[in-house]
Amino acid sequence: MAKILVTGTAGFIGFHLAQRLVSRGDEVVGLDCINNYYDINLKYSRLSLMGIDKGEIEYGKIVQSSKFNNYSFVQLKLEDRESVLNLFASQKFDKVCNLAAQAGVRYSIQNPFTYIDSNINGFLNILEGCRHNQVKHLAYASSSSVYGLNEEMPFSTSHNVDHPISLYAASKKSNELMAHTYSYLYGIPTTGLRFFTVYGPWGRPDMALFIFTKAIIEGTPIDVYNNGKMQRDFTYIDDIVEGIVRVIDNPATPDSSWSGANPNPGTSVAPYKIYNIGNSAPVKLMDFIESIEQALGKQAIKNMLPLQAGDVPATWANVDDLVENLGYKPQTSVQYGIGQFVEWYKKYYKI
Repeated sequence: MAKILVTGTAGFIGFHLAQRLVSRGDEVVGLDCINNYYDINLKYSRLSLMGIDKGEIEYGKIVQSSKFNNYSFVQLKLEDRESVLNLFASQKFDKVCNLAAQAGVRYSIQNPFTYIDSNINGFLNILEGCRHNQVKHLAYASSSSVYGLNEEMPFSTSHNVDHPISLYAASKKSNELMAHTYSYLYGIPTTGLRFFTVYGPWGRPDMALFIFTKAIIEGTPIDVYNNGKMQRDFTYIDDIVEGIVRVIDNPATPDSSWSGANPNPGTSVAPYKIYNIGNSAPVKLMDFIESIEQALGKQAIKNMLPLQAGDVPATWANVDDLVENLGYKPQTSVQYGIGQFVEWYKKYYKI
């Protein structure tokens, strides 16, 4: 088993990944800045399930879990260069999974500098930590939003992604470029993971499923953008985590067939790889809402609106590489996933 740094472990995906890695015996150090982008009480609740008491958290201090002897947590900002590099130097991680980032497409339009601080400068600190401490593999979160104005469906990692339509998407594409540079210059295996609309229990309150469920229960209207004509490749959290774990266990290797005359953006002569992790089955937004209504036994009040700035009308993942290289394809149905979320939501909020 490996010693793994998982950043973003107070967050949605990072929390679930940490649980999975700890349960199989890896030594996991979790890192999170615990910012107030959304309800920090939800973040503290996730940490509590991992045996980290809110009262023991102190910036820069590693806290040992009271439940798992192979899990500890440290509150740090990725952009805090000195502290991040000191953490790498002292802990000597075998592998790193970087899931920490400033999230949100629309938030990036009003708060651009936050994305440069965390997603660009912070990611550079992660790369430098890997470079100077013999990290064997860096897996990191990218996003389906990098496909931007691309209309060729399904989205493939071999497609050009040079036309992002939000700074969030641009920051994630930048991460992929930065990772490639470090893979090429220093031989660090890096794997980027383009996640497609992740949902499930313990999800983010700024995501559609959370917003819709809360509004339907309270009897308040929901905003339905693009007049309901959106399509999303909704991917259940357990499927995402399974994909991440398989990637962590299989470091990127150079692609011997890669050619600079006809370059494939998803691979390289360097130990660099990009994967889509999506359900590969886009769902119409109105069908998604109907599944929530069925799970709650209550109709939504819909406020139909045009497409928002920064949003793409549809996403659809080509996961052929994931199947071919790692033998895995996400397949959880939206109906099951929504049911699991609604069950968790009612229990967590005591409804």
